[in-house]
Amino acid sequence: MTPANLARAIAIALSTAFVSLSASAAPAPDAASSPPTTSALDAVIVTGTRGSARTQFDTMAPIDVFSAEDVRSVESSDVNDILAQLVPSFVVQRMPMADGLVFVRPATLRALSPDHTLVLVNGRRFHRSALLGSRGAQGPDLSQIPAAAIKRIEVLRDGAAAQYGSDAIAGVINIILDDSVGGQFGLDVSEYSEGDGAAWGGEFGYGFELADGGAFRVFLAHSESKPTSRSRQRPDAIAFQEAHPELDVPDPVQRWGQPELASTRLGFNLDRPFGEYGGLYAFGLYGNTDGVSDFNWRNPDTNGELYRRTDVFPGFDLRDLYPVGFSPQYGNASEDIHLLAGVRGVLGEALDWDVSAAHGVSSIDYTLDNSFNGSLGPDSPTRFYLGNLEQQETNLNLDFVYAWQTAALDAPVNVAFGAEHRKETYAVGQGDPASWAVGPGAVAGLAPNASGAPGFSPAQAGSWDQTSQAAYLDVEVPLGARVALGGALRYEDFSEFGDTLDGKLSARWEIAPGLALRGAWSTGFRAPTPGQLFSTSTTQGLDTTTLLVFNTGRLSPDDPVARALGAQPLRPEESESATLGLAWQGPAGFSGSLDVYRIAVDDRFSISANRAVPADVPNPMRYTSINWFANDFDTVTKGVDLVAHHRSQPRFGDLGLTLAWNHNRTEVADGSTGVATNPDQKRIFEERLPRNKGSFTATLGQQRWDWMARARYYGTWTDSSGNTAGEVFQTFGDMLMFDLAATWKATDALSLRIGADNLFDRYPDEATFQASRGLVYSRNAPYDTDGRNVYAQLRLRF
Repeated sequence: MTPANLARAIAIALSTAFVSLSASAAPAPDAASSPPTTSALDAVIVTGTRGSARTQFDTMAPIDVFSAEDVRSVESSDVNDILAQLVPSFVVQRMPMADGLVFVRPATLRALSPDHTLVLVNGRRFHRSALLGSRGAQGPDLSQIPAAAIKRIEVLRDGAAAQYGSDAIAGVINIILDDSVGGQFGLDVSEYSEGDGAAWGGEFGYGFELADGGAFRVFLAHSESKPTSRSRQRPDAIAFQEAHPELDVPDPVQRWGQPELASTRLGFNLDRPFGEYGGLYAFGLYGNTDGVSDFNWRNPDTNGELYRRTDVFPGFDLRDLYPVGFSPQYGNASEDIHLLAGVRGVLGEALDWDVSAAHGVSSIDYTLDNSFNGSLGPDSPTRFYLGNLEQQETNLNLDFVYAWQTAALDAPVNVAFGAEHRKETYAVGQGDPASWAVGPGAVAGLAPNASGAPGFSPAQAGSWDQTSQAAYLDVEVPLGARVALGGALRYEDFSEFGDTLDGKLSARWEIAPGLALRGAWSTGFRAPTPGQLFSTSTTQGLDTTTLLVFNTGRLSPDDPVARALGAQPLRPEESESATLGLAWQGPAGFSGSLDVYRIAVDDRFSISANRAVPADVPNPMRYTSINWFANDFDTVTKGVDLVAHHRSQPRFGDLGLTLAWNHNRTEVADGSTGVATNPDQKRIFEERLPRNKGSFTATLGQQRWDWMARARYYGTWTDSSGNTAGEVFQTFGDMLMFDLAATWKATDALSLRIGADNLFDRYPDEATFQASRGLVYSRNAPYDTDGRNVYAQLRLRF
């Protein structure tokens, strides 16, 4: 079914019910139309401040607030995609055929690392993913949080490690869960114009009213999507078909695109007051994801390490099993759990207290199907269990907020202080013996390990932990009606590398009614995780020139071989941030902010340059090269954020306009360790993401109709791909895409939304240097490269 027919069928099937319901429950002709979904600076926020009743306009640092309506204005149910469309400095990549990154996609704020942004849920730290991604970054997996459960999202675009601890170098994303009373049901369907990637999803949420004004809300979401393919037949597969006309070679032999995916998300949110002086709160999130992605095709005519016939296995020929070669199928099965409970109360008239405990787990099992361990010959299975990665985090928090009223000030000084204990544990579980075995065929040159992704061996398996204790002080001082000052200090001690002390100073001056100048300076840090400190892994790649598979071993920085080649113990990344900006709001419906920033990060986390395995070191895994995590670079990131809103009510409805723009430039500082030894990584730091990204959104609300049009712009960027001889680079031009959606409100409770992302079906430049693998568009693109996506969404509130 084509996208147009898909949307038309849904509309026709529901039209009869809509007409009957509309006749009895539609708004009267003069009823007020619904407001536009763009955010204004009068929204009350809780991120970046521990004071009460702060708005975006009142804050001393830039904060974006996105309502549930803003979240639902984006077709995707993945929070990564939602933020990528709403936040100009937020970029997320698709990463097809990139091992675990296909499923835990790297997302960045202000072009920094994925683990330079702290993610909170209801104001509390959300755990990391078990996957160590690009350059070893270990950030949270935002896709595990169901969009259907979100009340609003607050994005603090400023360093906040002195307030929240490790990771808050680029900023903070705080996801506030829905606590409303009543129910909501939704169904979504979508498909790309190429006729693939068909997806459907359903969501349900219901909130129960409790005594004393409390609420208990449960939510459930499930989605499934078929794979996409933007691939050409590989040239060597065409040659193989010509050389073997008797065989039927698949076209294409490998698929570049989004994976086949099924996800289930469920959870609850509880707020139970105990009279006027306290209450109990809790929330829980559970996610389960299963997905499958293609790997590179193995050519029988050129892959001698798999297809070579030897006397070790007389009579065995892999062509009998895989006559046209094979493309391994990489499987990901993840479970994600996050539970938090706390109690809060009031002592006297001015002291609030809060104590909470949270535990989060990310667990990922990997499998490989349609593969082979060449060194085992006829004893090799074709399906392998590769092992498990698991990240566990436990947080204990004690927080106080004191409203200190002094005779010298009209308003109280807000004094917040508290303590935190955190424990992180990282574990690697070994795979099937066949997935990492070096079998008898290795002596004859046959490749060991499961071809595509070697399993975790006993030497790589293990469990490691790290604990930390922290104490903080956060003060906000109102100096009259128009001036406010803020300061924060945080001391934290880690079991694996020692302690750190970070601070923040901030100020705000309302120059005139509706116009404020604000600024902040802070220091920050990101502590290396147990997974980065201790784990090791093996990856396989395909050389785009020779089309031969190569193995790269990543060693722990403490490994004797790595130390002999120059590896040093990992240190925390340290940052210094400065932000200066203007915020405005006026009676004519105009509001917005303009902020400039500078973020310097020392001892930036990276991967060392690849090194040859020393001749006197045993190399049973046949590593082509080895590397390790290192503090290699110092970087300076400078940028400008512009966010402007306009709301008005012309005669034809409620009109909302939003312009959001980010210019961002990262430069590697002179004197960085890796500048001379790892120039490829230097270029990746500086050019891998667009320096300009922006969007313009227009919404129009009428009695029965809501309209949304959005333009999204991405500037030029540079892609890279690893080869045995180093990285290969290609620069891509800018990209402009348009989205359009219309919502028909049959009643106050029932609506149908039909829309298209990338309305004009635009595609980026082709990735010429990877054409030898059948790739058409870069797998590292900072946007979707699958073309137009048409969707329909049904919503019912009850």
